[in-house]
Amino acid sequence: MSQRFGVAVVGLGMAAKPHALALQALSDQIEVCGVFARSEAARHSFTETYGFPGADDLQALADNPQVEALLLITPPNARQEIVSLFAERGKHILSEKPLERGLPQAKAIVETCDKAGVRLGVVFQHRFRAASEKLAAFVRSGKLGTVRVVRATVPWWRDQAYYDEPGRGSYARDGGGVLISQAIHTLDLMLSLTGPVASVQAICSTTPLHQMEAEDVTAGAMQFANGAIGMLFASTASYPGEAESLQFDFDHAAATLKAGVLTIHWRDGRVETFGGEAAGTGGGADPMAFPFDWHQSLIADFAETVRADRDPRVTGAMALDVHRLIAALEQSSRDGRRVELETMT
Repeated sequence: MSQRFGVAVVGLGMAAKPHALALQALSDQIEVCGVFARSEAARHSFTETYGFPGADDLQALADNPQVEALLLITPPNARQEIVSLFAERGKHILSEKPLERGLPQAKAIVETCDKAGVRLGVVFQHRFRAASEKLAAFVRSGKLGTVRVVRATVPWWRDQAYYDEPGRGSYARDGGGVLISQAIHTLDLMLSLTGPVASVQAICSTTPLHQMEAEDVTAGAMQFANGAIGMLFASTASYPGEAESLQFDFDHAAATLKAGVLTIHWRDGRVETFGGEAAGTGGGADPMAFPFDWHQSLIADFAETVRADRDPRVTGAMALDVHRLIAALEQSSRDGRRVELETMT
């Protein structure tokens, strides 16, 4: 085993750039052993840009003894076979979100990794923002009290050119629209701070602003396991797009996370702000307009925890929670009724 943590990168979609920048920044800790993509031109361009070695044989890359883990950035529908190939050879898996197109497929990936005895991490980098970590610490401390009301808002914009890419916004490739491709980050962060949702009622729809198969807007209500009530609005039809936000009303304070900034309004009148200047989140015309340091922290955590033989901060099992929530929101919209999450399998 090399001193640096050996990683294979497979897939070079839109999300590849922040991963590449993060891996460059972590070059003293992590060695990229090879980059594979089906498109030779895309692979050559990527390796030339970032200085990583290319790989033209996926099987050989999986067999490489220097590779300890796979960083998987393919579209969701291409993941199961690749995960099986690497996991069966004892390689740990760090997968982009979503794990797969739907809850059953995501569960199959978790089961594949469990059966192979390898760690499975998921790229939910919003948990690694400084403001998110600060709010999580406040929640753990008990100072805020119990959460009573939650508002999750993702008012993003994507133009038609974004959805004109073959497969984007389709069920066959992506598994859905705004919920599973965009709002999933906000919903995962929400669940990490509130605990599970018990039931939902939602409407998912496609506006005339886009020509696409899946939904570009969702509005819904959520009841949490602790009795709290929540509201969700998620859209890629909200021009010109702005940062997503999470707002929480606790017993002793109201807390807002928006654009990487945490603001807490205490009931005694104090106001505290954490997180410095607001950062881009990819909510506007440029989906990649955000910094890569959250990815850097997440990848570093994954490498460190795998070497220490413990779970990463965001596991595959945790990812199933947000997959289950999205499945329930979609089911509620299809059936026109309230859906209990315990019924989603």
